[in-house]
Amino acid sequence: MQKSEGPALDLTLPVEKLVYGGSGLSRHEGRVVMTPFVLPGETVHIAIAKEKKDVLEGRVLEVLEKSEARTAALCKVFERCGGCHYQHALYPAQVEMKKDVLREVLQRIGKLTPPEEIEAITGEPWGYRNRIQLHIDGQKVGYRQPGSHTVVDTSECPVASPKLNEALHALRRMVRNHRFPRFVRSIEFFTNERDVQVNVGETMAGQRVAKPFFDWLEQELPGTATGPIEYAANGNQYRVHYKSFFQVNRFLIGALTKAAIGDATGDTALELYAGVGLFSLSLASKFASVDAVESVKVAVEDAEANAKRAKKKIGHFRASTEEFLAGVQTAPDFILADPPRAGLGPEAVSHLVRIKAPRIGIVSCDPSTLARDLKGLCEAGYKIRSMALIDLFPQTFHMETVTHLEL
Repeated sequence: MQKSEGPALDLTLPVEKLVYGGSGLSRHEGRVVMTPFVLPGETVHIAIAKEKKDVLEGRVLEVLEKSEARTAALCKVFERCGGCHYQHALYPAQVEMKKDVLREVLQRIGKLTPPEEIEAITGEPWGYRNRIQLHIDGQKVGYRQPGSHTVVDTSECPVASPKLNEALHALRRMVRNHRFPRFVRSIEFFTNERDVQVNVGETMAGQRVAKPFFDWLEQELPGTATGPIEYAANGNQYRVHYKSFFQVNRFLIGALTKAAIGDATGDTALELYAGVGLFSLSLASKFASVDAVESVKVAVEDAEANAKRAKKKIGHFRASTEEFLAGVQTAPDFILADPPRAGLGPEAVSHLVRIKAPRIGIVSCDPSTLARDLKGLCEAGYKIRSMALIDLFPQTFHMETVTHLEL
């Protein structure tokens, strides 16, 4: 890492640990110092970039004592692009640091004793993403700088799949052509490595893109589609519209499904935040009756089509989790929830406490909200049966966990 000139206030500090969000935590005169792109055990020379009441934000000038886990980043724009946070760490170390962060969050927010063993389920740490959102500014195409709208021009994304890198290359060619609609500010691509689903995101003043643009994109990137595409996973085919949620790690979908269901069996199962039915179809092979709840209309339609094609009898309900649970009077044998980053929330947790299903599985993408939800469930009589870290997001601070609870 190159030295650079810093402001008047610069410090030399040891890094205690990483925290959720990717930064390393140090301390100076009773105040916390947060610095990105450092590793536990390192001694770093930093400049103070921002100062808040109790927290200083640092910028690395030089790493004086390096961790054995430090490595050279694969991406040329790492540290400038906001997509990745851990490329400076060897991958096995990334996984262990995430487990440490998970334990710390469970203790601090949930006041919980983490399980002695947290299983780590990992896959290929590069080329794993099947979905990316690219931002456009003039002839620059890429991701945004952290905490900024500035677009970092990106020629290759090492965490994106080969087909998505083809899409990136095609878009870079197109923005250099006078035909490109300059009001387009972002485009999302989702792929099964054969077809590429395209969704124009942000545009200036809400302007709409005309059909000739998509015809042109099809010429530059064969296989593009604006409608749903088919995604093969878990021995099934899933129809996925662009508004429907689907897991982004193409290598770990099967492992995630297996972990989410675990050894749960019985007569009745309920899936919350069911999306297009990724877990529902597998649940239907282990339970006599499965109900799936999802609030997004097009996702429910996808899930119904996927169940019909797989010849699985599943009850699909379009409702919010809170609305649906309010009407549940009989506890199913197993409840599986895959909530968004905001987690279950107090209302859903209170319903689960009332319903008293003997087993609950929670798939979470945010340890902070998971810790909050687990606190409420454990205080009401549930205990953590097992917990696994499924590393769906290598090179980043993001993590997926699967927690199984029982009364």
